[in-house]
Amino acid sequence: MTLSMKRSDTSGMDQDDRDIVRRYHQRTKHHMKRYAAGPHGLDWASQPDPFRRFTGAEHITLPLLADGLPSLYKDIYVSQQAPERPLNRDNIAVLLELSLGISAWKQYDGSRWALRCNPSSGNLHPTEGYVVCGDMEGLRGGVYHYQSFNHGLEQRCACSLPISGGLLIGLSSIHWREAWKYGERAFRYCQHDTGHALAAIRYAAAALGWQVRLLSNWGDEQIARILGLDRSEDYAQAEPEDPELILWVTPEENSAAEPAELISLSQKAKWQGKANLLSANPQYDWPVIAEVAAATKKNATHPESHTNSEGDWPPLRDIPCELKATTLIRQRRSMQACDGSTAMTSEAFYRLLDTLLPRSDTVPWDAWPYPPHIHMLLFIHRVTGLEAGLYILTRDRSAENGLRKALLRDELDWRKPADCPAHLPFFQLLEGDARQAARAISCHQEIAADGAFSLGMLADFDRVIETGAWYYRRLFWEAGMLGHVLYLEAEAAGIQGTGIGCYFDDAMHDLFGIQDSRWQCLYHFTVGKGVPDTRLQTLPPYKHRD
Repeated sequence: MTLSMKRSDTSGMDQDDRDIVRRYHQRTKHHMKRYAAGPHGLDWASQPDPFRRFTGAEHITLPLLADGLPSLYKDIYVSQQAPERPLNRDNIAVLLELSLGISAWKQYDGSRWALRCNPSSGNLHPTEGYVVCGDMEGLRGGVYHYQSFNHGLEQRCACSLPISGGLLIGLSSIHWREAWKYGERAFRYCQHDTGHALAAIRYAAAALGWQVRLLSNWGDEQIARILGLDRSEDYAQAEPEDPELILWVTPEENSAAEPAELISLSQKAKWQGKANLLSANPQYDWPVIAEVAAATKKNATHPESHTNSEGDWPPLRDIPCELKATTLIRQRRSMQACDGSTAMTSEAFYRLLDTLLPRSDTVPWDAWPYPPHIHMLLFIHRVTGLEAGLYILTRDRSAENGLRKALLRDELDWRKPADCPAHLPFFQLLEGDARQAARAISCHQEIAADGAFSLGMLADFDRVIETGAWYYRRLFWEAGMLGHVLYLEAEAAGIQGTGIGCYFDDAMHDLFGIQDSRWQCLYHFTVGKGVPDTRLQTLPPYKHRD
């Protein structure tokens, strides 16, 4: 099975590609009387293996050292508070352990499954990680696949690459892992998970005192070549991986190596390893996913660098959380139920909203080179000092006028709460009990009504897609990053969160009076006091390595 590539750029983008994206998005909406196309039942015989392996590749077992990292969670938001660690194999091991590694195992009635530090829709984990580096202490130069099951690196290519002072981390997606359960909507979830993983890497790097930058100039074909994703002979009948992004990770601010030279050298080197088959009987019956994946491919472009025009954001509020970064990152969970009674303090709530603002000098937004395109529509249920009802957080003040014109429900009043910090563009739209609406719109899931609040992420959809079809993926990445921030900040506040991928898209738009396609919801989320499932046994993440 080969990886198909298609031309995509920012200037001469085919209108056909943008139309494909719009049709796909419309086609994969859930509706009150009809869900997006998906399997009628789960074929457990074809459930994908959550762990990709490359048979025949040299495996380098990494040490488990994250417990020794002293950084506090609250310190990673403050420049130079987390001590800078040297760039070597052991600290790369910590970076991977706290971003893409296993955080725990759950066990029930003879079944066992892994949880990871990076969230995933349905815990299906379509995202694969790669390391590209030069020679360094404890590690030879080359291209490596991160194998999270055993916390090791599989060397795909040994090559002395001209990379110094940092390393590249590449991410790819295996669409089948999500399509097995979610059908045509799976492409959306793969992009959410790319954003989750990007933010997870940024937080883990911050705990090491390192910097991360998304290299926006790389095209998908370049990413596929450097990671070996285009080597059809190495995948045979195994499920393909689609390239997503490349990150530059470095202890000190410096320039990343240019793709052309890296690719040229790697192509001349010897590659090793064959990808494992994830499903014995895969059902590739969702051709619309391949169509939208091809339409959203990106060519190499000039680098993008966004300096936040809202440079007057004050520093983040202090947070009372004294947990180590390692502890908090590992304890992150997608809660399955809320207690329906615990309220969130307004102080903790406003701190959480503050971390969603796109400060270009603050984790994780310092890794993101694009302007903010996503805003928050909130259902407030139990936040002290705030009336229940509908609210909005505009993450870019320049978008406020457009949103006021787009939200056409007559009774929306755009009133700033009395105790809201002056700099937060947060407004009450409508007072009233919003629990029933939140539950109904989130596919009738009680969890959307039983927490302190839930929300929908509203994207400036049409205008951004007109810039380039490949921006479709980046909108979901931004939403996934926001989701990861919500996960960690909820844990830091002593409560929990969970992403909600199942919601009725247009019912959400109707509730707020959105009457056209310019603004579209891409992801829902809920935060509250989780109720643990006492039937489940929790096991250490890498006990099986013993």
